[in-house]
Formats: sequence, structure tokens, C-alpha cells
Amino acid sequence: MKIELLENERIDDLQYKGLKIIQKTKGFCFGVDAVLLASFADVKRNDRVADLGTGTGIISILLAGKTQAKSLSGLEIQQEMAEMAGRSVLLNDLQDRVRIICGDIKKSHEFFAPSSIDVAVSNPPYMNKGGGLVNPDDTKAISRHEIMCTLEDVIAAGSRMLVPGGQLAMVHRPERLVDIACLMRNYGIEPKYIRFVHPSPYKRANLILIKGTRGGRPQLKMMEPLYIYDETGEYSREINEIYCRDEVKK
Repeated sequence: MKIELLENERIDDLQYKGLKIIQKTKGFCFGVDAVLLASFADVKRNDRVADLGTGTGIISILLAGKTQAKSLSGLEIQQEMAEMAGRSVLLNDLQDRVRIICGDIKKSHEFFAPSSIDVAVSNPPYMNKGGGLVNPDDTKAISRHEIMCTLEDVIAAGSRMLVPGGQLAMVHRPERLVDIACLMRNYGIEPKYIRFVHPSPYKRANLILIKGTRGGRPQLKMMEPLYIYDETGEYSREINEIYCRDEVKK
């Protein structure tokens, strides 16, 4: 399908099952955190998935390629980003399974019925209010700072839409771990798995992957750390596997 590109837009090859995505040449672009979250979330056959703060639509599109989810709904408050994500869905001919909704996470009840989603995923803004320098580019600022939604907004929305036993999976910064765990419990989601992501061995973690279960029993499992690069400075074997690269060593 021929998709029109607007000014300052490009098409990037995701190098996975022929999937592609439209991104701004100077705007916010997806990073390794989105790819890791798409691999980390447990999405089963016929699951209904909600991607809260979908941005470019990268996580919804990757999950559509990686899983047999029945439906994937990406919620994005920025109209320009939502429209661009919608064109990426059409570009990949995924409109039968993926829909992009322009809307506010704080008003997610307008788009998702209670207990209607099996898996909710989110790569939310990392910087809390007053934290860090705010980029003058609004798109980047909204994507990185809690301007339009907070961590609590995301977790509250996830809790409401998840079925009992449903999963909320997130990627965030390690310094927000206590906030995430406390908010999850406050909203009836029990943290079940945590994985720290390190740039390389012997370097401190700069990302965390966490997933919890709505109404789950208390039992937190610490997973093995994930390293982006190995000791030689090359991408680690697991990262190559996640990206489905041909150069994975046997």
C-alpha cells in the first residue's frame, strides 16, 4: 500500500518480518526500550492488548508481528503522532488487528471497557514533573516528561481495563522502581517479574522491565540481568536474538 509521507518524515525498516514504521526525521523516535518491552510482555494467542502512550506505534506493530494477539489498540494523546502511527499501521497492512486511538490516558474509560484487556503495555515518559530539562520540541517533551500523563495515570488506567489475572508490562528507569511497585499494589496489580537492563557487564542498570498481574498473589521474581553489549563491545547474544539479527552466533 502506498502511504503518503509528510514533510520531515521517513520510513524505517524494522528488519523483522518486513515491518516498517514512519518516524519524524527530527522528532521523537523509538529506542531499544520499546523493542525490549515488546519482547518482554507475555502476549498469548487471541489476547486483547492495549498499548498506553503508543507514540509512533512501534510496540503495537512489533507485537502484531511477534504474537498472535487478536487485537492491539494503541492510545496516544498527541494527534500528530497518532495520525502518523495510523499510517504506519496501514503501511504494514495491519489495520485488521491494530487500531490507533487519539485520546487521553486519563480518559481511557472512554475507549476501553472495564476488564476488557488481557495485556496492557506502556513505555511511559520517564521524567517526573520538575525532573530534567524540558525539550523545547513539544513532541519530544511530551514523550519524555510527565506533562500529559503521570506514572500513576498509566497504572490506574491499566488496572481498570485489565481482566482479573491480566498483565501490565512496563519499561522505565531504575530510580522509579519503588514508585512503580507501590502504585501497582495500590491499584491491585501485584508486581511479579523484574528485569534490570544494563548497557554492558559491570555497568549499572539504566532501564528496568517490570510486569505485574491484576489480583495476583505476592511473589516477585528477579530475572537474570539483560546486557545490551557484551564484554567485547558487541551486541550481546540475547539482544541479537531479540532483534532477530542474522549475525547471531551459533
